[in-house]
Order: sequence, then C-alpha cells, then structure tokens
Amino acid sequence: MAARSSISPDSFLPLTAVSFEILLALVEGGRHGYDIMLEIERRTGGRVSLNPGTLYRALDRLVEQGLLDAAFQRVGAERRRLFSLSPLGSEVAAAEAERLADQVRAARALRLLKRGA
Repeated sequence: MAARSSISPDSFLPLTAVSFEILLALVEGGRHGYDIMLEIERRTGGRVSLNPGTLYRALDRLVEQGLLDAAFQRVGAERRRLFSLSPLGSEVAAAEAERLADQVRAARALRLLKRGA
C-alpha cells in the first residue's frame, strides 16, 4: 500500500452505508466485531442491523484498505480481534460526513427536508 500521505481520503468516497456505519461505530475507540454490530443497532435505533457475514467481510475489506487497524486481544480464554480507526480511516470518515452534509444542505435548499431535520 502507498504511504498514507499520498492517499487522498476523497479517493474512498462515496463509502457504502455499511462501511460508514462501521467507521462511525469506531470513532470513540476500538471495539470487537460483535460490539460494533451492537453499537450500529443502538445508534440507528435498529434501522441498521448487520448479519455477522456482512459485518466481518466489511471489516476485513476496511482493514485491507488501511482504514481500520486490527489487533488480537485476549479476553479470558478467548482471543478477539479488536478493530480501531487508522489515521486514514478517521480522515475518510470525516470526508464522508462532510460529503453527506453537503447532500443534506442541497436537499434542504430544494425544500425536501425541513430546516430542523
């Protein structure tokens, strides 16, 4: 993979909804897969519910792209993979949030959304 400084966060945009949800779930710190799944469900009020296969394929892809870091952690007798945002992943999440905010501003300008929405 190229050096971080040569990769533009915009080159990853737009993110899939699943990828963005995962990045959002990791903004406040590292989590293991099941905890990511629960956080997404909690934050979205159950509107987004990922099955384990979808989640772990997306996590592996995000690690491969350099957006997430993964490390094994021992919890009692179990080994769990702990995922966290890489510096590039943080930049990509912020760029996607800004891109989506621009879309919401456009929708408001077209009166598709109320001002408070």
